[in-house]
Amino acid sequence: MLYLAAPIAALALHLVQGTAVGVNGLSSALWMSLLTATISTAILIVFGVPLAWVLSQAHGRVWSLVGVLVQLPLALPPLMSGILLIEVVGPYTALGRLFGGALTDTPAGIVIAQTFVAAPFLVIASRSAFTAVPPELLDVAATLGHGRWSRFWHVALPFAAAGIRAGALLSWLRAFGEFGATIILAYHPYSLPVFAWVQFTSTGLPSALPPAAVAVLAATLVLSLTNLPMPAMRRLLRRYAATGSPVAVAPEPLPARPAARDCLRFDLHDRLGGFELALSYQASTPHLALLGASGAGKSLTLRCLAGLRGGRVGSIQLGELELSGLEPEARRVGYVPQGHSLLPGQSVWRQVNFGVDTDPRAAAHWIARLGLAEFVDRTPEQLSGGQRQRVALARALAYEPQLLLLDEPLSALDRPVREELRRELRRLQHEAGVATVLVTHDSDEAAMLAGDVIMIEAGRSLQSGSLEHVFSQPVSDRVAGLLARTSHPGQVVEVVQLGEMAQLMVRLDDGAELAVRVLNSVGLTTGDRCLVTLDSASIVVKREDQQHAAAGPAPATLG
Repeated sequence: MLYLAAPIAALALHLVQGTAVGVNGLSSALWMSLLTATISTAILIVFGVPLAWVLSQAHGRVWSLVGVLVQLPLALPPLMSGILLIEVVGPYTALGRLFGGALTDTPAGIVIAQTFVAAPFLVIASRSAFTAVPPELLDVAATLGHGRWSRFWHVALPFAAAGIRAGALLSWLRAFGEFGATIILAYHPYSLPVFAWVQFTSTGLPSALPPAAVAVLAATLVLSLTNLPMPAMRRLLRRYAATGSPVAVAPEPLPARPAARDCLRFDLHDRLGGFELALSYQASTPHLALLGASGAGKSLTLRCLAGLRGGRVGSIQLGELELSGLEPEARRVGYVPQGHSLLPGQSVWRQVNFGVDTDPRAAAHWIARLGLAEFVDRTPEQLSGGQRQRVALARALAYEPQLLLLDEPLSALDRPVREELRRELRRLQHEAGVATVLVTHDSDEAAMLAGDVIMIEAGRSLQSGSLEHVFSQPVSDRVAGLLARTSHPGQVVEVVQLGEMAQLMVRLDDGAELAVRVLNSVGLTTGDRCLVTLDSASIVVKREDQQHAAAGPAPATLG
């Protein structure tokens, strides 16, 4: 720190002692450097930020070469950069003659030199910032109808803004202090560094001290302004995030959608590193669950269905609609990935309306329907985990998708919240009238939310079919182990309302009858198929001659 501060202290001492002398032309040189550095930085923002975005997303040898070219000016002495540039824009080159020699010894020449040497600072910083954008944010944006450049503008750019701002500041400072390339390309008009060099070589150190002092003061002022807290900007951002919405009161309900009828049929083949996915299935119901342990390929399957793995992963058909050849933004898919997929700093209202062409009335409906009306102006960091998950669901449903993909949507939640949202999801499946694919490792979740099940491991199907068939007749010990439950298919034969509870008479497929008490919110009616979980710890076995209670069905819990 002392080493870095010593030159500044010496400069200040000389200025106080009056050893510096005034020089003519200092103000115009300062203005020239300020102007050209600002123009150079603006050019880099307009062209360098999109280049950084492409470099963060593209792969291959060509783009690796482009990355090397971007970094090249960092490895070259600025004087060498000026020599390279004079070979391209000099007065005797084709480009120089085209512009009548106006690309050298003009402000344009200074800008060209500054842009070349300052470009790596902005592009590299912006590329790093874009690389840090969570992939799930971009995936969700794609499934909500946003194309590549729309994802850049609405997701990547706001998320990477701090890194881009830092890169722009570094680029401006580098351009402001550029000397070597500038003196080759544009000796006149003087920029501030060239002016200081001319003063030093012509009359010595005293006349070079004023431009040096001006440069230090200008750079210090810029750095101070960019690091000052900006309350006005923060207020503006809060106002942007907290845009009002029409859900101050509960909106009128949307027209009821018919029950989902379209079933999914797919034949997928994909490879991710050393992992290979080969999965085919034709569902018999609109609601499918992929059940298996972590790393089985469930999430990869979901990404293939969403179109996020490209169009060459196999055939996908929903009812009569062929999805295989469509980009993710054209599939009309609602996607709720693992973890948090909400946009930082955006209000609940803006989150739910993020889908392209989302109807605000649908957004208002699902916000109210999922109990989020009082949170419409809050941002993700002001919400609980359960509330954030409800926002993600509301956003997907407000998009009015043809297919809803849920990637372990409840796994990160506490058990009480998870149980509540599980029941909510069951009701929403019927209310929204949309086909669903649920990824889960929880067999209870699959039992409640699916009609078809695929047991998946190592990218292959261990067993698939109807929920009742898979759960009641596992084909192997491995499947039974993944199910990790005693689950019995049956049918509701009688419903008796008991206030907030309901007593169901359930006849299991093996002939036994059970009385089951459940919350009314479960929504089962006479004739519904169901699965009954028997808690082994609650089963009491007695000798027949010891039974003295009135004969009747035994209690059980409903899965």
